[in-house]
Amino acid sequence: QAPAVAMSINSPGGSPVQSRLIHSRIRELAKKHDKKVLVFVEDVAASGGYMIALAGDEIIADATSIVGSIGVVSAGFGFDQAIGKLGIDRRVYTAGENKVILDPFQPEKEKDIEYLKSLQLEIHQVFIDMVKASRGAKLTDHEDIFTGLFWTGAKAKELGLIDGIGLMAP
Repeated sequence: QAPAVAMSINSPGGSPVQSRLIHSRIRELAKKHDKKVLVFVEDVAASGGYMIALAGDEIIADATSIVGSIGVVSAGFGFDQAIGKLGIDRRVYTAGENKVILDPFQPEKEKDIEYLKSLQLEIHQVFIDMVKASRGAKLTDHEDIFTGLFWTGAKAKELGLIDGIGLMAP
């Protein structure tokens, strides 16, 4: 039996929940089958893609791969002024005063933005804790590691985000 499993990652990210589920399942199977996990980054392992890569016992990337983006993002649009200009009358009925926070068809409220940002900070801290637990002493104390920036594989190796430069052999 092979002592290790190699997996390839090529992802700019996505849902933190789904990324954590994949990460957890990889670690669970590695432990159950007593396998070392080698992660090979192709073009990109950023944000949720990097979170999944943290499941590896070793992370290897090409010197030109993009790695990192340890942060949390939420994006949307504001249509509150557009619907008025188009003569649209929107009707929303809810039970619960916070049911439509951040509704793109209503003006933003500062308290809603603050609430969203507090959620993002919680999720970001979980991500930071995962990176620290996985990378441990390999990680440098570079001030930008947890700011959402991303780097080439070569720089990611210097920062301790990955273990080596290389490719998965065909």
